[in-house]
Amino acid sequence: MKRLISAQTSDILAMDASALKKSIKASEGRVVLSENFAPRETFVGGEVTNSEIARAFGADMILLNGVDVFNPEIYGLDQEDSGFVGQLHKYVGRPIGVNLEPVDQSVAMLESRDELVKGRQANLDTIQHIEKLGLDFVCFTGNPGTGVSNKEIIASIELAKKHYTGLIIAGKMHGAGVSGPIVDMETVQSFIDAGADIILVPSIGSVPGFDAQNLKDVVQLAHENDTLVMTAIGTSQEGSDADMIRDMALQNKICGADIQHIGDAGYAGLAPAENIYALSKAIRGVRHTAGAMARSINR
Repeated sequence: MKRLISAQTSDILAMDASALKKSIKASEGRVVLSENFAPRETFVGGEVTNSEIARAFGADMILLNGVDVFNPEIYGLDQEDSGFVGQLHKYVGRPIGVNLEPVDQSVAMLESRDELVKGRQANLDTIQHIEKLGLDFVCFTGNPGTGVSNKEIIASIELAKKHYTGLIIAGKMHGAGVSGPIVDMETVQSFIDAGADIILVPSIGSVPGFDAQNLKDVVQLAHENDTLVMTAIGTSQEGSDADMIRDMALQNKICGADIQHIGDAGYAGLAPAENIYALSKAIRGVRHTAGAMARSINR
């Protein structure tokens, strides 16, 4: 078992969920996860995916957003080939995951609901399908205006534990259009009890009222239960200047985050590449950042 931040592609692609979780934990808060809106044309154009750009600037894990898993559209990949997971493994050599959204049709909304196709929602069919696709992890969360609730996230975790063998990330990085608390300790405990491997919470500075003490409390509870924590910059602040990203990243690391997520609201469905680099350099320095950027996927 190797730390994810030091592992070669051959090591990473041989990891099952248990080994991947251990490798993240062993990296001691220095893992960078980049989310990208997969169908959108990249800012460089050509046959280059957002995943490749993110990996080139230091991302250790790739989370795909906006993907209908039954009819996947990934810009830069051959759309006639449904094996997008294998293609991305070949091109970026990193763990690949996808967002599935546990929509709650009964919840009170603060804004107009964005209706999602079935292939983007968390349900038995999509969970069974991502198992067949071979995705390394799934993230149960909500995009703006989708009406995702913590109650439905819990139900989705329980369902995934029965039908999916990859890592399970669960939580909300913002309200997703729903009235009520984004995160509280009772909900975190429920996610853990349901079987989540990684608890997703907002980054410090990304949502009102979620501060360092809140994050420390979540980290302590999660770590006591052999569960990891991922902080998420998912409020379009991923498009802020690099100084802001570095400040948020360092505060999250001080509080004990195991993975730091940077969202997709920059140029063409990806955080500005320089901000992925800034996040990486802030939490692990130039040595490990250069290693993540330069290490060949053929090793």
